[in-house]
Amino acid sequence: MHELIRATAREVLARLNSGEISHGELLDVLEARVADVDGAVNALPTLCFERARERAASIATRPATARGVLGGLPVPIKDLSDVAGVRSTHGSPIYADHVPAQSAHVVERIEAAGGLVYAKSNTPEFGAGGSTFNEVFGRTCNPWNLARSAAGSSGGAAAALASGTAWVAQGSDMGGSLRNPASFCGVAGMRPSPGRVPRGPTADLFGSLSVEGPMARNLGDLGLLLDAMAGADPREPLAQPAPNVSFRAAAEAPQVPRRVAFTPDLGGLTPVDPEVAAICEAAARRYEALGAEVVEASPDFTGAHEAFQTLRAVAFATGHAAHYAEKRGLLKPDVIWNIEKGHALRGEDVARASLIRTRITAGLVDFLGEFDLLLSPATCVAPFPVESRTVTECAGVTFDTYIDWLAMAYAITLTSAPALSLPCGFTRAGLPVGLQIVAPLRAEARLLSLAASLERELAVETGPIDPRPGAASG
Repeated sequence: MHELIRATAREVLARLNSGEISHGELLDVLEARVADVDGAVNALPTLCFERARERAASIATRPATARGVLGGLPVPIKDLSDVAGVRSTHGSPIYADHVPAQSAHVVERIEAAGGLVYAKSNTPEFGAGGSTFNEVFGRTCNPWNLARSAAGSSGGAAAALASGTAWVAQGSDMGGSLRNPASFCGVAGMRPSPGRVPRGPTADLFGSLSVEGPMARNLGDLGLLLDAMAGADPREPLAQPAPNVSFRAAAEAPQVPRRVAFTPDLGGLTPVDPEVAAICEAAARRYEALGAEVVEASPDFTGAHEAFQTLRAVAFATGHAAHYAEKRGLLKPDVIWNIEKGHALRGEDVARASLIRTRITAGLVDFLGEFDLLLSPATCVAPFPVESRTVTECAGVTFDTYIDWLAMAYAITLTSAPALSLPCGFTRAGLPVGLQIVAPLRAEARLLSLAASLERELAVETGPIDPRPGAASG
């Protein structure tokens, strides 16, 4: 493995800015790494290195201070976000040959900040589901064990980070799509507040369940990419201006919280694998070594399943109205189920879901008036076999739908609170486990700073690694 592949994004950026390495040399190293390992992982099915080289040539002519926050750092884009002139499939046969003329707003933001788009990362069709597979490109495997899932829907992004084919990666999150794959692949993924990062063009600019966000192998690099992504977009009504503080600087200035809460199951909302729960609790307790008080407690998430399922169905019915009307036969069953569930809803169903969401959010706000952070497992299970479409049961409890197993993440989605998944340990089988860390509303910088102290205390190995074969069961 080339030493540049092992380096952090910030180390690579410093070497680019100093002139120690050129952008062309960096892209050569990265392209060689992709050729070496991605055949086994299938994280980056669409490559556009020539596009990246053309843009790198322009960036290289500028002084380091005029290259943007990312300074010519390569960034893969999740295949749900269009990149102008690059095949962008959304994981769907409907868009199998789609080459858009315009990039998504978040891609424009990343490129304006000096990011070099060199690849599209794999995703399930329209991001539906917590396992990364689709009819266009197939399945993405977990680098820690190629027989296991990378989760989803930002599974390609997480697997690229773990296997050393990315230093930072863009993704998106509705029901945990940044946090779940981060947990499964042993990297960091943050769901920012709605409006923190541009998410258009989209059929519903007023939706607040889905957000764009960063992934990286460590929190400092995560903050770097969030600095590049964050900020108001004049085309988006819910956009928030970027705060005056640098997210990278916040992550590089670890602070110890005074008092944190840990819950293994969000107050009994969902079953959790006992080994996963134990690993996460042991990690949370490490805050005690830093001087923080750790209390087992949880806000009330009663009704989260109903509220999320209802509001998610509304989002799918809104976002995919044209697909359903014109291309229904090309949609996978899970997407059709989500859309038709939305069509069947009554006004009183949506009203009830909104009332539940408001109550849960108010409860979390009050709760985080007493605690600096809420900690929990990021997922209820460790990485499952890659051939499985979803998780059907956990700890003896059978799930009703294909997304029920994501409740640890989607309950937090309802509140709009920023949350991240931090690598916190490994199972006896050597599979990564992530700790979900939740902060008060709009407090991304505080979240990064408080989580960084635990990251330093845990010192978990986050790769990159060479992909590891493994047994499909056990």
